Amino acid sequence: MLLKNNIPVSYVFGKIKFELLFVALYASSISIIHDNYDLQIGIPIAVPMIVGTAISLLLGFRSNQAYDRWWEARIIWGAIVNDSRTFSRQILTFIKDPEYSVEINIFQEKWIKRQMGWNYCLGQSLRDKDPDEGLNKYLTKHDMVFINHHDNKPNALLQLHALDLKYALERGWINEYQQVKMDSIITRLCDSMGKCERIKKTVFPTTYTMYIHFSIYFFMLQLPFCLLQYFGVFQIPFTIAIAAAFFLIDKMAVHLQDPFENKPTDTPVTSIARTIEVNLRQMLDDKEIPEYKASQTHFYQL
Repeated sequence: MLLKNNIPVSYVFGKIKFELLFVALYASSISIIHDNYDLQIGIPIAVPMIVGTAISLLLGFRSNQAYDRWWEARIIWGAIVNDSRTFSRQILTFIKDPEYSVEINIFQEKWIKRQMGWNYCLGQSLRDKDPDEGLNKYLTKHDMVFINHHDNKPNALLQLHALDLKYALERGWINEYQQVKMDSIITRLCDSMGKCERIKKTVFPTTYTMYIHFSIYFFMLQLPFCLLQYFGVFQIPFTIAIAAAFFLIDKMAVHLQDPFENKPTDTPVTSIARTIEVNLRQMLDDKEIPEYKASQTHFYQL
């Protein structure tokens, strides 16, 4: 996700450099042909204005839909933060038995660390990266063996949560009311996981993207003929500037519509998971608290 307010111009225009190169060559070619071969082709300015208005409406709708997908993903991960903290607090406060204090402490730490690993595992899975990467720092060997038999690793970790909850109830460490409250948190985590997977697997219609691209290029092909009669050779920078505005809006929507593709505009799932880990380790009075270090060479941190 973008972190700094001052985004390099090279990054912004680097996303549309090939499109602008095409527009620049095309607009320059029209000017050269007009000056050397006395090309007298003019298009009324009203024609591209109609096309441009239609494209603006389409881009506005697309941008709103893309931002809604991105914002929904961020809301879901905000809920994951809250549920992780609540679940860990319940583990630490609900589970009590003076006769098994040492065993319970180990049990609580194992359970909370598994929740830390679940956040990283879900983020890695959504980004199509190895969900097992780094999990050995948070899971026991038994847990690692268990999830290796499942395709959906985050779901397997939630199943381990449920099994531990059942174990705690059978041992008498929690009562039935506490079991219901903790199970509701596991259910909410499962719901959040499913919502993320829905966003991930529901692709934005490719035909919609194709039609918008076609319309923008059609608009740009007309524009030099309209501006030529008003600005002459100076239609080239005007055409490039107008094209840049349309292409940038379109590119912004393309990036926002997929919030789990490991791009700078992604929902910062790794940073959120690290924040959760810091909070939970502090709740455990753990001395090994990871430090968050923002990148010094990049303007974003995933």
